[in-house]
Amino acid sequence: MISFSVATVGLASALALVGVGGALYEFSVVDPSWPRRPDLIQPGRGGISRRRFWIPAHIAFELALVMALVSNWHQPDVRFWLLAGLASHTVMRLWSAFDFIPKALAFERVDAAGFDEKAALSWSLRSRLRLPLDLITSGAILAALATALSTA
Repeated sequence: MISFSVATVGLASALALVGVGGALYEFSVVDPSWPRRPDLIQPGRGGISRRRFWIPAHIAFELALVMALVSNWHQPDVRFWLLAGLASHTVMRLWSAFDFIPKALAFERVDAAGFDEKAALSWSLRSRLRLPLDLITSGAILAALATALSTA
């Protein structure tokens, strides 16, 4: 039977991978199209609402990560990997909060006449640079899971 502490790391791992999947979907499906068609990311004009995915996905992951940290704090090897994942996730979230999210919200609100396609293309390309941080986060959390399973 799997212990609660291992289960929390497993849940955090699964949710970290959901974030990677969401990022891959965005930059492989959504980002190639919306700079030429801003209405695709404007919920008020019938487009997708990125926040309907990202807000619940981040909250669920962050809560699972906190639970995993609390329940595994007594295991230094597991704790190390969880803290590494937390660090990379924190960097990505801070970068997003101060750079990407405000610009994304501006793109969602702008009308067709005021839309800057060049700025949108730049945003899309820079957004891809967040994927390595998501991969580092997921890799660290998966390493924590492997460590937790090996010591269980």
